[in-house]
Amino acid sequence: MPGLQPARGLPERNENKVITKRNARAILLDGDELVLIKRTKPGRDPYWVTVGGGVEADDVTIEDALHREVFEELGGKLSRAELVHLITDSLENGLGVQHIFAARLDQMDIKARTGAEFDNPERGSYEIVRVPFTAEAIRQLNLMPPELAHFAAMNVEAIKSVLDTQIRAS
Repeated sequence: MPGLQPARGLPERNENKVITKRNARAILLDGDELVLIKRTKPGRDPYWVTVGGGVEADDVTIEDALHREVFEELGGKLSRAELVHLITDSLENGLGVQHIFAARLDQMDIKARTGAEFDNPERGSYEIVRVPFTAEAIRQLNLMPPELAHFAAMNVEAIKSVLDTQIRAS
């Protein structure tokens, strides 16, 4: 159509690119608190990440990957997880997709966590922290990636609602 211009400021299109990497991450709530991991690496300012990580070949589903990661990183189990957001990244060899779940923590036993990264001091420290699940608290953190921080801060009430509302028939 004449006169139509491409939208300005939008990221490049990712059509026809192959997804080469998937992650499952949780905006993980325990009561009214957000459970995060504070990462401290040599030579870098501390930053925070949500619980989660890469989807592995033997994970049957992306949600199974999330449950595995929660156990590896926290010794935890979830009572509920709902997909709420996707973040797509252009990678050198294709696309990376981060599947962001809203989730509720059912139980946690730090002694049961099994992630290999905890035994490697060169990877820095992984401190489990809890912060109030409010936009103000999220904005005060260097939460990575920034797209996730923005999404969580802008959708606090919606995320709580997803976890407190039946989404589908049992």
